Amino acid sequence: MPALVHQFDWPDRVVVGTVGRPGSRTFYLQVRDGARRTSVALEKEQSAVLAEKIDEILDALMADGENRFSVPAEAPVELIDNEPLDQPVEEEFRAGVMRLGWDPSTAQVVVEAFPFDETDDSDDLEIAPEPSEVLVVRMPVGTARAFVQRTRQVVRSGRPPCPLCGQPVDDDGHVCGAPEEP
Repeated sequence: MPALVHQFDWPDRVVVGTVGRPGSRTFYLQVRDGARRTSVALEKEQSAVLAEKIDEILDALMADGENRFSVPAEAPVELIDNEPLDQPVEEEFRAGVMRLGWDPSTAQVVVEAFPFDETDDSDDLEIAPEPSEVLVVRMPVGTARAFVQRTRQVVRSGRPPCPLCGQPVDDDGHVCGAPEEP
């Protein structure tokens, strides 16, 4: 059976956001084009790495003397999106393997997310031969910069770190693992 492809070539909106309180948040990659919307669950670390790798792609394009595309160094103000996720958030799948790429024919960063395979108990990070679903998002460079900025803010907006040990502090306190002073 062919995979269900959630494809967004020029989305109206592509953001990472969360549902829940810090410490028990669920991260989502949410994409919207008109009335069509897809939300894929991510881990916090996946969100952070996704932003980092997109930023690296954009920086490499800026540094490439043969690149003919104008890549902004910062997120264009008009593309910054600080609104909450569109509601209701309906999870299509939880992302496992993700791939990033650059499409020079459209000057877009391409993000592909594949479902986490709970039946695979190996450490192999390969994509299943026939994944059941895939999310494919193509975003222009300005949108990609705004995506990176927002994603980093969302990741940092969790629980504050303990000033002694750096571990997250919950609302009800924290047992510090910092070494005791002599």
